[in-house]
Amino acid sequence: MDSVLKDCRNKMEKAVSSLEKEFSKLRTGRASTGILEDIAVDYYGTMTPLNQLASISVPDSRTITIQPWDRNAFGSVEKAIMKSDLGLNPVNDGKIIRISIPPLTEERRKELAKLAKRYTEDAKVAIRNIRRDANESLKKMKNSKELTEDEMHKGQDEVQKLTDSFVEKTDQVLETKEKEIMEI
Repeated sequence: MDSVLKDCRNKMEKAVSSLEKEFSKLRTGRASTGILEDIAVDYYGTMTPLNQLASISVPDSRTITIQPWDRNAFGSVEKAIMKSDLGLNPVNDGKIIRISIPPLTEERRKELAKLAKRYTEDAKVAIRNIRRDANESLKKMKNSKELTEDEMHKGQDEVQKLTDSFVEKTDQVLETKEKEIMEI
């Protein structure tokens, strides 16, 4: 039973960390290197993650700087950023690529908040699926006489407590992200 609970906790933690990773890609009014995480650059015919061919930094809250290690990659990096659906315009001065993060409109903030809620709902569904799988494992253990009826119910109560705590965590993560998105 302990292994089922441990496995359940690990999977739920992964669901929450996956949600946090999705949130790091959501653009807020603040500059963050996370929004460029999924950008792949056509580098000599190979799609390469941007962070593997350039150093990315945030000198201030409204600017991201990208410094490709290879001078020949500047054009490809610019194209990849423009092609992404982030709505960002890179400015290349020959040494460094700067991206100014424009302030978000009220409408865009609301769209991002809706998207954040959808990501949170997906994480909650994943957590509930993990709960269902754990409960099924406990039932199988009871049916194969590894657990008594009482132990199974005790295990299911523990699984439910875990589920409740992780659903609460996702709500807290969402609340924090919504504040960040709505901040002007």
